[in-house]
Formats: sequence, structure tokens, C-alpha cells
Amino acid sequence: MSCSLLEFCRLQELKTVRDYLFKSQQSETAEEKSQTENELSWDTSDWESSWESGENKEEEASSSKTVEEETTGQSGPWLQDCVVSLSPCSDLLVVAREQKAVFLSAKWRSDGSGREEMTLAVSWTGTLSTDEGECVSSSICIPLASQKRSSTGRPDWTCVVVGFTSGYVRFYTESGVLLLAQLLHEDPVLRLKCRTYEIPRHPGVTEQHEELSILYPAALVTIDGFSLFQSLRACRNQVARAAAAGSDVIQPPPLAYKKWGLQEMDTIVDHSSVGVMTLCVFDQMKNASILGGFNASVKGNPPAMSQYVTVGGGPYTGFFYAVEGSSQPLLSHVALAVASKLTSALFSAASGWLGWHKNKNEEETVQKQKPKVEPATPLAIRFGLPDSRRHGESICLSPCNTLAGVTDDFGRVTLLDLARGISIRMWKGYRDAQLAWLQVPEERGEREFSPSASLPRRHALFLVIYAPRRGILEVWAMQQGPRVGAFTVGKHCRLLYAGYRLMGVNSVTSQGWQLHTQQVCLLDPITGALRTVNIPFHLALSDKKSERAKDMHLSKRLTALLRSREVDPDILESEAKNVLLDIKHPAIKKQALESLLSNKNAPVSCLINVTSALYDTLKQQDQEEVDTALLQLCSSQLKLLQLYTNIQQLHSAADTEDCSQDDALDGLEDELTRVGPTLQRYAQLTSRPSVSFAQDSPDSLLPAQAFLSQIECTEDGELRVIRGSESEWNQLGNFLFWGCLCGKSPLHKVCDTLQQAGISPQQLLSLLLSVWLQREKEVLQKPGETVRNLHTLLIALSSMKGAVEESWDPQSISPWWQQVRCTCIQSHNAAAALLAAFVAHRAAKASITSLADSKLQSEWEAVSLELEQWVVCVHQLEDVLVLQTLLLVPPPQGAAGGAAAQCSIKLLLEGGTGGIADSVSKWVFRHSLAPERLKEILPKREDKEADDKSEQKEEEEVKEEKSQEETDRTAELLVAVCQRFPHSLSPDLLFAHCCWEYVVQWNKDPEEGGYLCWAVEHLKLVSSPHIQLGISSMMWSTFIVKRFSSAAYLIEKVGKAPKDRLCRRDVGMGDKAVTSFLGCCVQLLQILMEADSAVEEVSAPELSVEEAWCGAEGPASIAELALEQRGVHYPLVQHHCLLASLLHAAMTFSVKVKPLSLFDSKGKNAFFRDLTTIQLMPSGDMDPGLVSLRQEFLLRVLTGWVQAIDDPSSSASCSGTPPLPSNGPKADWWPSLCQELGSLLQVNPDILRRHLVCELYNQGLDPRAEEVMMEVEDKDVLGSQLLVLTGQRLSYSLLHSQSQTQPAMELLARLPPTLCTWLKAMDPSELRCPLVPLPQTSRLVGRLIEILPENHAQYSLALHLLEAVEALTSDE
Repeated sequence: MSCSLLEFCRLQELKTVRDYLFKSQQSETAEEKSQTENELSWDTSDWESSWESGENKEEEASSSKTVEEETTGQSGPWLQDCVVSLSPCSDLLVVAREQKAVFLSAKWRSDGSGREEMTLAVSWTGTLSTDEGECVSSSICIPLASQKRSSTGRPDWTCVVVGFTSGYVRFYTESGVLLLAQLLHEDPVLRLKCRTYEIPRHPGVTEQHEELSILYPAALVTIDGFSLFQSLRACRNQVARAAAAGSDVIQPPPLAYKKWGLQEMDTIVDHSSVGVMTLCVFDQMKNASILGGFNASVKGNPPAMSQYVTVGGGPYTGFFYAVEGSSQPLLSHVALAVASKLTSALFSAASGWLGWHKNKNEEETVQKQKPKVEPATPLAIRFGLPDSRRHGESICLSPCNTLAGVTDDFGRVTLLDLARGISIRMWKGYRDAQLAWLQVPEERGEREFSPSASLPRRHALFLVIYAPRRGILEVWAMQQGPRVGAFTVGKHCRLLYAGYRLMGVNSVTSQGWQLHTQQVCLLDPITGALRTVNIPFHLALSDKKSERAKDMHLSKRLTALLRSREVDPDILESEAKNVLLDIKHPAIKKQALESLLSNKNAPVSCLINVTSALYDTLKQQDQEEVDTALLQLCSSQLKLLQLYTNIQQLHSAADTEDCSQDDALDGLEDELTRVGPTLQRYAQLTSRPSVSFAQDSPDSLLPAQAFLSQIECTEDGELRVIRGSESEWNQLGNFLFWGCLCGKSPLHKVCDTLQQAGISPQQLLSLLLSVWLQREKEVLQKPGETVRNLHTLLIALSSMKGAVEESWDPQSISPWWQQVRCTCIQSHNAAAALLAAFVAHRAAKASITSLADSKLQSEWEAVSLELEQWVVCVHQLEDVLVLQTLLLVPPPQGAAGGAAAQCSIKLLLEGGTGGIADSVSKWVFRHSLAPERLKEILPKREDKEADDKSEQKEEEEVKEEKSQEETDRTAELLVAVCQRFPHSLSPDLLFAHCCWEYVVQWNKDPEEGGYLCWAVEHLKLVSSPHIQLGISSMMWSTFIVKRFSSAAYLIEKVGKAPKDRLCRRDVGMGDKAVTSFLGCCVQLLQILMEADSAVEEVSAPELSVEEAWCGAEGPASIAELALEQRGVHYPLVQHHCLLASLLHAAMTFSVKVKPLSLFDSKGKNAFFRDLTTIQLMPSGDMDPGLVSLRQEFLLRVLTGWVQAIDDPSSSASCSGTPPLPSNGPKADWWPSLCQELGSLLQVNPDILRRHLVCELYNQGLDPRAEEVMMEVEDKDVLGSQLLVLTGQRLSYSLLHSQSQTQPAMELLARLPPTLCTWLKAMDPSELRCPLVPLPQTSRLVGRLIEILPENHAQYSLALHLLEAVEALTSDE
């Protein structure tokens, strides 16, 4: 309870502020720096003076420090060159320099631990000055009170008032909008200060009016607060209206003000407007005789005067008094301005109506003329504190308006008594000091015990001095008090002190307000922290006589003793007893006792002895003197400590009770046997080893301190458990009940002890159930025994008074049993919850039966209602247990993995109708269960062997028998879950959810192309076309179309298959993943088309839910959403499918193409539109140029495919054609796809076939070529093409082969000259596979002869070729 510095806010983006304000600054030479410093040394303290209303350093001052900072990298002194002002509500900070300013506004944000903390972040930056050469010289932030009746003291908005070196004062909103500007005097503004309404503490204190005072070098301007408040509100409303309407802002009329010319003082640098004061008659007579001489006349009633105090030089401090009414507000030019405004407004409106306007240049010249400045009313100095060598630097007025602190250039801080006009105290050694005041009210608690309780609350006054040279912040008690606090802070801080609160408040509107203002703030520019000084009231009391100070000392001594770990318990007890009995003040005594009771090192015996000693002492005192709260605390803590020791003794005692065996337990045994296998499997899966800390172990003893902190005594003597964190609640439950559940403690004795202590049975029930559910693993090790003990405990708690209501309405449900059900429904520990439900069901049934026996038969329906609820709950818990067991099965190594999902009845009901299927689909994803494998498992597993075979096909390696058995057990579990949820996990629903899960996971990591492939595979397995259609259209619009369009535009831009880097940049995945993705797009769109065609033939499926799970509330299942989707426009889907196929082919075979250029404008416009809309599609014959481009693309795809399938090992051995894979570039469906695309793209399919035949022969794949040749229609053209190809092969073997044989040369000589010439003209380099076995070429020539008609021009050439080949073959 001493002084403290508390951080309440932090500045964000300090570097941004600095960079913005100093970015135009250029470095200076060392000479310039020293010269500037010498010139302006008289003013170096300006910025450090108390932050009365945003004091600052004169802007003419050099920025040399900042230059040094930028060159040396220091981050401190830059703020000293800025004008800084903070709103008293701490929600707006203004930092200005030269022409520029930055506004920082309050924002709340959460820190790492979830606590809300306030920060100041940049909300506006800009240039404030409008006239050339003017700079900001002073600023102040004035919060304006809200006029709303519901307001509780927060400001409506904050006005930023800025003074300039040109003499202008401008008013801005928080967002930098100029509201009002006025030239009050043609000298630089030195200081802006504000005074706002304060609630008078005593009846005799004069109410002070609100005002804004502006100091110039030889003049002081004051503006009445009320009129300023109304003007600013009106200006703001007008600006807002103009912004909303988009019109120009009308210039507001000028403000009314008083201007005093301060005379007979050489230099003035700061001022304080003390307020209106009335002299007593003696002072009035004294003043009259001094001013008017011996014969002066004295008025009967003393006049009210405004007091102004200035500091500077010659004299060092000046006191001025302005008699109220001696100067009227300067309104002459105000009236003129208003009149001219009205005339010009009417004139401009009329000119608008009549269609003629004033010249714009005229308007500009009018605006540029400087406004007229009124002369000041002279005000002579009344008296001062003369000190020719001392120059004052700043003055800071106290909140009570009676004292002021003054700093000077000798490093002194002087305390002035303003009423008497004298200096009453001086501190030395505080060069460049900054001052602030703190007024601290007396705490409520202390007031109650003081003799003057009926008087108003006392306030203590403290002066805060910040000495930047020493980097120290000190707090001094007023007026002649000691230093009560000192803090080491940085040397570059700013002490910000407002000295005012909200403007616009009066004695009526301030009733009941809580004004949240910080009196003093310390801004550290290095860390950006804003800290406030917190001072307790008692520090103002005299140290020697304050009993409280002695009590505080004793309290600290006890705290130090409790902190030391190695202290003997007996010494601790005696010391604590002595300290507690010595402390006189009840509040401190209570605080000391609480710290003892919460100390972990103190043993229980010590706590009991000390508390009882204190209790006895209080009891012996006079009842009226004793603090009742302290007495109550002692008695309640003693009661709790006694309960703690009693329960501890019961648990440590060896005696146990036998549980009674009754019929209800026989039924329980049967139920346990029924769910036994599932419980065993669940226990195996949950009993995996895990890491935990010893101190968190549930078996560790609950310390007495924790017990005391969790239970409190109510006023009627009952005990109430305080619901803290989950771990604390479980710890308390463990302490009370775990021994009973294990059978190690006497159950009934523990229950009786707790009942006598007065803890409500509902809270005990909650603690019991939390322990039971938390310690599920231990419960499942001996389920029979623990269940019996739980049954006995439940019966015992139920029979307590206040548990089950005796007047229980038959039509309603018992709140007692409902509490058990609620706990079980919310629990994630499925097995423990099920066992608890079994026990509670039996106990409820027994109690209801006995209740029914004692009442009339007509009330049986209530019995059935309660039991019906239990039947449903048990059924649901059995379902959850089986489902949770499945979800706990760990995934195989290498699968996607992730944490096992938790489920409870509550979660499944909140998950909606698809919640169960959703959790199973997540499990399928974690286990990487292939769609085909899932399909095999889902029907009832009649044929085990077939299953095993399919599994071996799925897993590439043959696993050991153990893992095979594990897989079988997992499959059995999945089947068991599906049997318990026949509707929620129907195959279609499960496949739909799996499909969605995989596509969601793919969307998170698009590189995993396999996820999207499996999503499509799952979608294919959905049997209902309605669901298929809905899901595929949802997948397309939600996840696919955006990436698909990106890929299309990228390929269009590049003109070929893009590189990996480009794919990652535009599509968000690598080039291989893009290829796979486009393949999946083709399949998805095909499924969409097939489903759309089949929808008409089949009726939509009816989705239902199991009877026990009808209460599901939450999001609709994927299948339900799918059924709600609108139908698609088939031609548009086909159009997209066509594009997807083209893109897939282009990426697979790296074909150069601009895919979108293969379509006309209609086709292009239809792409990437919503598939449910009807678009204008291309129709009729296509432009021949486009068709030829399409043909060229398809021919390139076929060439790419032929090159891909040419496997040297397979083509060398001519034993027929090897089978091709089902996907990838070698897939066997590419030629047929090209044929389909050809027919859709208006390309002649025969050209494609002929090209394919030639390419296959060119590659040396003769057997495949012969298969395709059958389908070619125009055999003549094909014959001509193949003839050339045969010639190239023969030319290679006769003329270009490296091993030219003698027979070949002889044959060449025997050939007809025409053939010889033709062969020499052939270019075998065009063949990709020139070395083809002769029998193949011979067979090719034979086919040529067959397909060429005899009247063909090249028929004879073919015959010659046949002869040549046969001759070659016979020679070999």
C-alpha cells in the first residue's frame, strides 16, 4: 500500500509517428547545432514544463537533438522537440512538430492471456498549418461532455485546440477536420490552458466558470467555456451535415472573447488563470489604501475578480487581477461578421436563382484578407515576486486553485500560496523539471472508523516532480510534507498533466457521473508506455502519529515471514499470533489474516491455533468495538478448517463400510455384462501412456489453503462451494469423494459430515459426478466395485434434505435427476457417463417406485415421464460410447493423422442432423480409408474372405496377422456404429460427408491432389443422383471454380503449360498438382452431367434420423443442403467440361495453346458463370479459322500421347500390345477422348484417326496402328500418307543404315529407276523410330496394297515397294 507506477496504456507505431514528423529534416553541421543551442538556451525548458494543457517547446527551437538521434540511432530525445498533449480521458494523444501533426486514438485489444488492454494507435496524420511559415506552438485536447440523458460521464467527442506562431487558434475534431479558426492576436501563441467545472467539496467554495485561456507574449485571451462548448457542437454538426449533403461548409461566426494586455512585466512565458475570487473586507481595505492612498474610498461589497498568475522575467512571478465587468466581450466585429455572413448567404443564393455569380477571383481576395484584430484592454500588474536574475519557465496550478508550482532557470521548484501571493517552499537541484498535481480522496473504509465520519471526505494533495536530468520521478506531500515516493524512470520521458476534465458539465448534469480521468501520466517515448501514479491517501498522514503506518509495518513483517520458506512451524505460529493481535486497524488485521490463511507453507494446525486465538480475543472485547466482518471471517474460517481436518481423518482411517446388495445392483450387473466388450475396447484405446506433471496428479492431497479458497460461508451459516476453474473443482471433488468411490473410506460417515457442515446436496452431486467422469480410466479398471460405491453414494445424497423435492409435480421432471442427466449429456467421457447413467437410472427407478407406492395409482404417468427420459439418455450414451470407441482408434502410420475427435450427446445434438456422419467422415480422413475399401466395409460383412482379398489389393504389402486382425476389428467397429445409426450413417450420407471432408482438407492444402481425387471417388459412390448433383454443384461453386478460372487464365496468358513458379503464384499449387486438379475437374463435371440426366428418372431420397436423436438442433447435413440446390443448365456444364478437358490435355502433354482462344465470344462469355444460370451458348457452324486451331491442338495431343506410350521395352518385343494404365499421360482413353472432343469442337474425326495411325506407325507401334486403321473411313488419303512412311523406312534400311550389306546394294541396283529415285528423295530423319523389323514393314506394305484402289496413281509404286521388301526379306 505504497506509491506505485501503473502502466495503463501503450503507444503503437511510435516509429511511424517519428518517421512522419521528422522525414523532411536535413542534417546540420556541428557548428550550426552548437550555434542554435546557444541562441535558444533560454527556452530549453519550455517543453518540460508541467503539462497543464499541452505545454511544449517553442517550435523555433532547433531540432539538433533529433539529428543526433538519427545519426547515432538513439530513440529517446525526439519527443522533446514535439508539442505533445493528451486528453484527460487518455483516449486521444496529439504529437505535433512544425506544420505536421499525428493523432493517436484509443483502441482495445486482447493480449496473449486474453486480457483486454488499451493501446493508442495512429488514427490521423496530416498538415495543420495553412498560412505560409506558421508552425504549431501549443496544443490541448478538450473532451466535450455528451448531452444525452443516458450518458454516464464518457466524453461525446474530443476537440483538439492548436495554437500557431502566426497567432491563429484552430479547433479540430479527432479526425483532423477543421471546425473553427480565429486570429486573436498577431503574436505567436505561447500557451493554451483550460479550466473545467469541478464539483465543490465544501459549501463555501466559489463555483468556477469554464474557460479556455490563450497566452501571447504580451497579451492574455480568455474564452468563456459555455459559449465555446455550444459553438464547437454547432460547428461539428454543421460539418457533418455538409459532408453528408456534399455541400460546402459555411464559415461559422467568430468566438466572443476577452483580451487583456499584460503590462509592467518584461517577459512572460507561462500563465495560470486561477479563477474568480472575492476578497475579504480587510484585504479590500488594505488594497484600497495601498492603491489609492490615505483618503481612498472603499466600496461596501467587495468586487469579484479574476486572478491571473504569470511567470517569466522582471518580475519573476506576476499577479494580475481583472475586476469582473471591467471589460466587455469583444463582439463588435462578431456582429459585423454575422451581418455580412447573412447578406452574402442571401446574395449568393439569389445569384444562384437568377443565374449570375460572383467572380471567383473576388471571393479569393476576400478570403485572403487578414481578419481585423481587436486591441487588448490594458491590465496592470498588481504585485510580483521580484528576482532580477531568476527567470520563470513554467507554472502548474493545483486542483484546489490555492497553490501553484513554478520552475525556473536556476533548477529550483518553488511552491506559491496564491491567496497570499508568497512563496512557501522551495526545492533545489531540479533543472528542467516538469510538474504535476495529484489529489487523492480518502478511502471509504477508513472513513467509517474515523471520528469525523459525518464530515465530507478528506482529500490529500501531492506534488509530482519529474527531473529529466536525473531520470527520477518524485512525489511530495503538501504543503510541508515529506517525500512519499520516488521512481527511477527514463531521462527522455514527458510528464503529462491536464489540470481539467470534461467541458460542458455543470452542477446538474454532473450528478451521479463517474468521470474516468487520469490526473497524471508519464509518457516514455522509448517503450511507448503511458503510466499513471497511484498514491494511497494514508501517505499524507503524519508518519509518527499514524497508527495505520505501524499496522502497515506489522503487516509487512508478517508478509516477509510467510515468504521465507525455511521457517519453523512453531516460530511461524507464535510470530503470526503476536502480529495479528498487535495490529489495531480492523481492515489491516483482516488483510493480514487472509494472507496467512492463503499461505501454502503454513500447516493446518498453525492456521487453526492462530485463527482461534484471534477469535477468542475478539469475543472478549466489547461487542460495539469489534468489527463484525472480521469476527465473521474468523468464525467461518474456523468452521471450514474443522471440516477439512474431519474429512481428512475419515479418509485416512482404515474402517470401510460394506455396500448393501439389492435387486437394483443385479440389474446393473446385467447391463455391465451387455456393454462389457465395448467398455474393454474403449478402455484399451483410452489407456495410452501420456505425459502429466506430478503436482497436477489427482492423487496429490488438496492443501487446506485451496480448500478454504473454494468454499465460503453464507450469512445463514451454510457452506457454499465457489465454482472456480475445472481443475480446482475436480481437485475438491477428489478430496471429498474419491476415497469413497474406491471403497477405502466410510461412505455414509463422509456424507453425514458434509450434510452437517451445510453444503447443499446439489453441489455435492456436481462434485461427485465431476470426479467420476474425470477419473474414467481408474473407474474402468474395476467397473463392478466402483459402480456399486457410486450407487450407494447417489442413494445417500438423494436421501439428504433438499435433494429430491417431496412436493414434486407428477407432470414434470425431477430437477435432481435432471442435473445428473445434464452432466452425462455434456460429458466427453463416454464410458464413465454411461455407467453413471446406469446407476442413476436404477436409483431413480427405486426412489420413484417407493414414491408411487406411498401415493395414489393415478400418478403413474409422472413416473413414466422421468423413466422415459432415462431410457432415451441411456440409449444415446450407448450410441456415443460405440461412436467414441471408433473415433479413438489410432490411424495407421503414414496416414493423415490428427487428434482424435471428442464427442458427447450435447455435441452430437448441436452438430445437427449431419453431426454423426461428419465425425465419422473426419475419422475416415484421419485413417486414409480408400473409398472402395469403405464401400466394402459398409454392407454387413458376410463374406470375410472376400474382404481380406480386397484389403490385400488395397494395401500393397502383405501385413502381419496381428495388423490384419486389428483392421478387421476396426471394420467391425465401423459396422457396429453404422448399425446403431442406420439412418444418420446410411451409405449415401456417409459418402457425401466423406467427399465434403476430403474436398475441405484439399482446400486447406491444394498440393495434396490425392485428397481431391478421393473426394471425387467418394462422390461417385453416392447412389442418389439428387445428392450427387447437389454436392458436385456445391463443390464446384465453393472450392473449384475460382482456382479453375485462375488456371485457365494463366494458361491463356502463357500460351502453354505454365512453369511451377507461375502455377504457385496464380493458382496456389505446383504444376503437377494443377494437372491432377484439372483431371479431377473433368471427372467432377462429368458426374454433374450424369447426375443431372438421372435426376428425372429417380425420386428424391427421404432423409430421416434415429428416434433417439430427433432432438438435433444445428446446421443442416451436407445431404440436406445438397437436396436444396437448384438444378444446373446441362449445356453450360458440358461447355465447362469441354474446357476442363482441353486444359487437362494441355497440362498433361505440355501442348502450346491458348485454350480460351479456341472459343468464340459467346463461348468465352459463358465460362465461369453460375452453372444454374442459362447462358447464351455457341451454336451453328464455327469459324473455319477456329476449327483449324482446334484441329491442330487435338493433333498435338494425339502426338503427345503416342510419344508417351512408346515404351522401348514393350515395342522391342512384338508380342502384341501391352495393357495401358487407367490414368496419367499413358492412359488408354486419351484417343477416344480426343474423338469426343473433336465431335464437340466440329473437327472431322477421320482426320484425327488418320493422324493417330500415321503417328503410331511413325513411332514404330505397328500393332496399335493396325487396330486404329480399321476405323478410318477415307482409306485413299491414309494410303498416300502411309506410302510415304513406308518409303522412309525402306530408304533408311537401304541408303542410310550404318551396316549396308552386299545384298542390299545388289537389290538397290536391281530396283526400277523410278523407285530408286523416289527412295533417294525420302527423308528418314522424320521417322521417330526408323529401325523397325522388316516383317513389320512388309506387313505394312501388304496393308497398303489392300487399302489403295488399283486405279490409284501410286498403286504401281506400292507394288514395286512390295517386291523390294520381299526381296530384302528373302535375302535376310
